[in-house]
Amino acid sequence: MIPLNWYLALSAIIFSIGLYGFISQKNGIRILMCVELMLNSANINLVAFSSYNDDMSGQVFALFSIALAAAEAAIGFAIMMSIYRMRDAINLDELNLLRW
Repeated sequence: MIPLNWYLALSAIIFSIGLYGFISQKNGIRILMCVELMLNSANINLVAFSSYNDDMSGQVFALFSIALAAAEAAIGFAIMMSIYRMRDAINLDELNLLRW
């Protein structure tokens, strides 16, 4: 059996990559992909602790998190497509639609 520390290290690495990408990227699609990486690292933690404690509640929470991530990706992609249709670009630094 793989030790719990390896799962936690993998999850921390994936979360760090997602956080770095979220902070440094300007493209909306890449930011959504980085958020998905961070949610997947949280799912790895949930399933790893669930397996380690012989409890199914972590896996149930991971399923809810996957459903939430799918809904977030669909809504985020729809917003990005509407911005692209108006501006012909998805650079979030130049976006000021909600400013007065």
